[in-house]
Amino acid sequence: MTLREIHHALAWFLILANAAVGVWALAAQYVPVLRVRPLWWSIGVAELSAFVIAIVGVLMVDRDGIELDQFHALYGFSAIVAVGILYSYRGSPFVKDKLYLLYGMGSLFIMGLGIRAMYLGTH
Repeated sequence: MTLREIHHALAWFLILANAAVGVWALAAQYVPVLRVRPLWWSIGVAELSAFVIAIVGVLMVDRDGIELDQFHALYGFSAIVAVGILYSYRGSPFVKDKLYLLYGMGSLFIMGLGIRAMYLGTH
């Protein structure tokens, strides 16, 4: 598998994983039985994929000499910033009773950034 193929597969993983955990977390906000530890592990994996895909992308640009679309990089690295912002609000008293809503909407936002970055990468 080439770095480009790995990057593409990781992009789909980021999009689908964040979509799944986003919907799960939003449902958990209103259905307490869905508030289980595997949700948090799944959110962690989905959000860490933003870092992995960025590393693979940087390697791809460095090794293969691919010309990087600036907006593709903007959306990709914005996903990393979004993960940091979500994590920073985790302990905030403002979101104490809205934590699942925060991570649900945040994960769907990251999914959207992934879709936009992928769209820019193909045109």
